[in-house]
Amino acid sequence: MRAKCKNRKKSARRRGCEPAGHLPVSPDFYPLLMAASTRTHLLSLAASAGLLLAAMACQQQNATPANNLAALPLAASAPTDNLPSAAKVDLGRALFWDPVLSGGRDVSCASCHHPATAYADALDLAIGANGQGLGAARHFRSPNTIPFGQRNTSTVLNAAFNGLTASGSADPSQAPMFWDSRAQSLEAQAAQPLAKLEKMRGHQYAELAAPDSVVARLRAIPAYVARFQVAFGGTVPVTATTGSQALACFRRTLVDTDSPFDQYERGNTAALTQQQVQGLQAFLQSGCGNCHGGPMLSDYQLHVMGVANNAKNAASGAGANGTYAFRTPSLRNVALTAPYMHSGTLATLGDVLDFYDNDRNTANPHVSTRQRDAQFPGRVVNKQAIITFLSSLTANSFDKTVPATVPSGLAVGGNIR
Repeated sequence: MRAKCKNRKKSARRRGCEPAGHLPVSPDFYPLLMAASTRTHLLSLAASAGLLLAAMACQQQNATPANNLAALPLAASAPTDNLPSAAKVDLGRALFWDPVLSGGRDVSCASCHHPATAYADALDLAIGANGQGLGAARHFRSPNTIPFGQRNTSTVLNAAFNGLTASGSADPSQAPMFWDSRAQSLEAQAAQPLAKLEKMRGHQYAELAAPDSVVARLRAIPAYVARFQVAFGGTVPVTATTGSQALACFRRTLVDTDSPFDQYERGNTAALTQQQVQGLQAFLQSGCGNCHGGPMLSDYQLHVMGVANNAKNAASGAGANGTYAFRTPSLRNVALTAPYMHSGTLATLGDVLDFYDNDRNTANPHVSTRQRDAQFPGRVVNKQAIITFLSSLTANSFDKTVPATVPSGLAVGGNIR
């Protein structure tokens, strides 16, 4: 029986037929089958490639953005027309601490930029002329007709690096200063507080008379004349220009470049804790690094963010050219310089992150969400880790020296006790 079955199968194949249970197959069927198989294989490969590309795109979308942050240089550069010297720095330090520069001889640069408060003042708005006390305890003396400062006091620590962005280079003669970038260079910035009513001038003389009035005072003090002579030479060394240059030279020494973050960026991966690294990643994922980038964690651009006004100001703080745009502040030593924003209305770093974690409305009635800068994050992730990361930007190596005396013989720092 088995032999007969085998013979019937062979006979059927010889007749061009398949045995029972199989469909007849055309001789052209096999090439078609191969072509279909090839097409199926190609479609399968294309589908796999599409899935891979989609996965990669999704992965890129959720990946941490590129880190454009960097360590600070070890020293600040100076403009070619004001190269530093020990004599200039010594003179600038004396001027920084001497209240003789103020109209009422009661306010020095150090009154609002004191090392005890990381060279800021720990106030929402500055109290300059007719002020008494130091830091958060500073207040106006009575009677008082001087207004609060218009903006929150920025630290002068590392201001010598202003303008330094991710490219790693900056022109010190063009460094942006103040919240609205209205001055360029430390030299240009140094002269302005002397003429402002609420900062240092008071009511003693008119704004336009301030430079000449201060110079006349300095020329009447022999110790200053001698120091200017050593620092600058010439027959008339005491001028508004040389005074500003000396102050700028001193302030270029007020730098700290060895924060844990700087050490980390220079290759010491143990300089940051695990939570600080997570905070750095969250900082970038939230988009904070879009504006707070480079060695100073600032792009030095003007942005409209819709920060609340400070009720202590009679008028709304309209920013640069009335646009409500303000310069991105550096985050260096930010943990030491509360309160925050140009109006000083946010008391803690947590408040700052809550402000940015909002895509619905602004805090300023003069700024709509439509006007708000496109870089505004709207969403912030892992806030506590970000705060921990921001603490790694603190360095404590800066100069905290308070001179024993100043050439005028006035109280060092002004009325800060």
